[in-house]
Amino acid sequence: MGGGLPPSAPPPAPMADHDDPLPFAEDDSRNAPATGALDRLVRRFSRPAYGVVVAGLYALAYTALGLGLAPALLLFDAVRAWAAGLTGAAHWVVLGTAAAAAFFVFGFTLLVVIPLYNLLLPTRVRPFRGGYYTLQAAPWMLHNALFYVVRFTFLPFVTLTPPGIWFLRSMGMRIGRHAFVNTEYISDPQLITLGDDVAIGGSARIFAHYGGGGHLTVAPVVIEDRATIGLAATVMGDVVVGAGATVLAHSVLLPGSRVGAGETWAGVPARRVPRAEMERIKVAIRGSGEADA
Repeated sequence: MGGGLPPSAPPPAPMADHDDPLPFAEDDSRNAPATGALDRLVRRFSRPAYGVVVAGLYALAYTALGLGLAPALLLFDAVRAWAAGLTGAAHWVVLGTAAAAAFFVFGFTLLVVIPLYNLLLPTRVRPFRGGYYTLQAAPWMLHNALFYVVRFTFLPFVTLTPPGIWFLRSMGMRIGRHAFVNTEYISDPQLITLGDDVAIGGSARIFAHYGGGGHLTVAPVVIEDRATIGLAATVMGDVVVGAGATVLAHSVLLPGSRVGAGETWAGVPARRVPRAEMERIKVAIRGSGEADA
């Protein structure tokens, strides 16, 4: 044979389809076995099922909002009829006051309507690890959707007041005596426990879930007696804060954190601050203040 080039190697065979990673909505490997025909149907048609659930959540939201608005509109309509004979500034002052009062009637009515929905509907949230698009995740989604109807409308107006604490408890949050909750940035109240004399700082975020890679974990948060969560700190799912512990402002407790009794944690992610180091920080802060004076 002549001195020609050897024949080129054949191109590699394409990878089989089954070697490609599944889309996250179809990956059932981390889920518990299906519990019945309905669960299998939801997993088989995950995205259409998700669309149906979302549509149902919107329907629940507008019916709850409608029930809250009904007495508010009745009040406003009655005052508007009474104010029809008024003229000038008096007419508008009365109508403005009636509109503001109607808003608070709407809000306080929601504080009752939403817990009733939560009680009557299948919202019993359990610790869970699996996919968003499964039947097991539906109670978690429904519970939070109902809670958010109040969180994003009226809860800021009753935070730090007895009606606000009553609402959180009525949604399943366990709150001890004399607990101080200065935030509305809460999710999953059924899985959050606060002990006696707990202090939750302003704009702190507490939620009993976390997700990634298309999968969801729902796990309890426990904050024991006399613990303090600082301003704008974040507490994620699967966290325990021991009695008398302190989480400093703007710190982030990642899932799995276990803050021991009496400890101080700080940072992003939060870590334990040794007592000696904390004392040095306090001395430095006091020294800085004296120098500025």
